[in-house]
Amino acid sequence: MGKVVLVTGVARQLGGRFVRRILREPDVDRVIGVDAVTPERGLGGADFVRADIRHPAIAKVLAEQGVDTVVHMDVNGTPLGKRGSRATVKETNVIGTMQLLGACQKTPSVKRLVVKSSTNVYGSAPRDPAIFTETTPPKSLPSGGFAKDVVEVEGYVRAFARRRPDVAVCVLRFANILGPQADSPLAEYFSLPVLPTVLGFDPRLQFVHEKDVIEVLLIAAGEPRRSTFNSGTFNIAGDGVLLLSQAARRLGRPTLPFFLPTVTWVGSALRSVGVTDFSPEQIRLLTHGRVVGTTEMRERLGFEPRYTTAGAFADYASSRGPGLLPPDTLARTVDRIAAALPAGHGQN
Repeated sequence: MGKVVLVTGVARQLGGRFVRRILREPDVDRVIGVDAVTPERGLGGADFVRADIRHPAIAKVLAEQGVDTVVHMDVNGTPLGKRGSRATVKETNVIGTMQLLGACQKTPSVKRLVVKSSTNVYGSAPRDPAIFTETTPPKSLPSGGFAKDVVEVEGYVRAFARRRPDVAVCVLRFANILGPQADSPLAEYFSLPVLPTVLGFDPRLQFVHEKDVIEVLLIAAGEPRRSTFNSGTFNIAGDGVLLLSQAARRLGRPTLPFFLPTVTWVGSALRSVGVTDFSPEQIRLLTHGRVVGTTEMRERLGFEPRYTTAGAFADYASSRGPGLLPPDTLARTVDRIAAALPAGHGQN
């Protein structure tokens, strides 16, 4: 008998794509997709169970299906499509994870748990280290938004791992996910026709392509022929970094700098037009940035992303069409000016 895999959050494009991909693995017998919303696209040969992970009934699904591997992908920063609200997303992230872990604890057949987390757990602060490793504590814990959600989620996962030491637990901390179908908070931000920025700051950002997300989830879900060290906590990001100014130029989007004290008001205005997670933590990211190390990803998981940070952003940008200004022309012009300036000028 092959593995029986349960995947949460399958109504979202990333969860659905992962289900269709893992079905092709030779050691997988059955896949059960779970979500409170019926997926708009089919899940291939997977079984779909409409269930809300915030409710205790998820335990019945695990027990009845004989699940041995759980891939928890229903941890997100934005509502599904235009449905729901920030409050609903938070409940699914936090309460849903609690219920799911409680169900896993009661189900003896569960032997592997994979959790989709985020590098948001490190926060963003002015005195942050140049590079966060998996063991680096944040300078200040996130106080709200999706960042706070993932801190709480990881706390519950650690408690579960102590209660069920027989279960192999893998937590994947993804950098900002981008790609043609990305629905992350930063993808929403970059889709704005004009990008609000913080005056005097040009943060370093990292991205991971949605295709690489699928591939590393496959490894974490337990493919011993590809890796024997797929338990633990891992940063997942493409090579390199992009400055926010570089990202704006490559999109052809003009920026609109604001003084830091006024940015909170800007965040409120953006939320009113549908940008759901322009929280104080998101503003801190767009002020101070965040960069993580990926040595553990390479050496223990054996995973090498196909896309660099710049490559993931380029694929996202090409799917969005031209901005208000031609990206190539704008980038060449600004880069030429920057190269002509004496060293240190223009770097804030």
